[in-house]
Amino acid sequence: MKYKAIFFILALSLFGCSNQNDKSDAYGNFEAETVIVSSEASGKILQLNVEKGQKIDAGSVTALIDTVQVYLKLQQIEAQKTAVEAKRKSVNAQVAVFEEQKKNLQTNEIRVKQMLADGAATQKQLDDITGQISVINRQIESTKTQFTAITTELQVLETQMESTLDLLNRCKVISPANGTILETYIEQGELAAPGKPLFKMANLGELTLKVYVSGAQLPGIKIGQEVKVLVDKNDTENQSFTGKITWISSEAEFTPKIIQTKEERVKLVYAVKVAVKNDGTLKIGMPGEVSWQ
Repeated sequence: MKYKAIFFILALSLFGCSNQNDKSDAYGNFEAETVIVSSEASGKILQLNVEKGQKIDAGSVTALIDTVQVYLKLQQIEAQKTAVEAKRKSVNAQVAVFEEQKKNLQTNEIRVKQMLADGAATQKQLDDITGQISVINRQIESTKTQFTAITTELQVLETQMESTLDLLNRCKVISPANGTILETYIEQGELAAPGKPLFKMANLGELTLKVYVSGAQLPGIKIGQEVKVLVDKNDTENQSFTGKITWISSEAEFTPKIIQTKEERVKLVYAVKVAVKNDGTLKIGMPGEVSWQ
């Protein structure tokens, strides 16, 4: 009996040492880089194509905002452009008429010059035709100045067109990245406004384990270092992942309140982020441990 008791005490001692050696270097919880997608246009939500827990791809249309007013604005601008183009054609027609009149006067000028040389016309007749040609030239120049105003007007309308088309495109809410919908803040049929959040998403394919280390541990870690990450598999086993340190805080802070004991909470520590590829096992908020190996 005596030897059995000694063996039992020795086993407990070895087990305690083993646990102490296997103790992880840092603890924390998993989090994800979230993106809140907001509306860039105002109007009623005609379609909402996302729901909580849904996976979406980058570039997919997640919502459609009422485009009726924007479309009507486009129609109005198109009509204005047509009217301005009609003005341009009218000015071109006026210039063509003046050019034809000028051509006829120039023909008559040549004839009068010949007649004047033969003594069959007077200098006054030639001067009159020359004066008429000068007037026609001034009319042509004056009429052509309208092209500048027409061109400017068309440029303004083109700018308005581009702005309205951009607004039309913003009525389609596009997913900025691949990810999973975490929360939705609006329902189909409700009114959206510029800057109003529509939903929150995150890429759950890679989560970040945020842990806290002491100043004594800090020299032993570096950005880019691969580490061993452990999470609870069941009551007695852990599941192991490979992680990589992506960020180390440059300033010390008090241990967050999620740490259970008061002694731990009052210590100054440094926050460290570890990126871990997620096979679906890891969840936001799940506790994890890190070993520097």
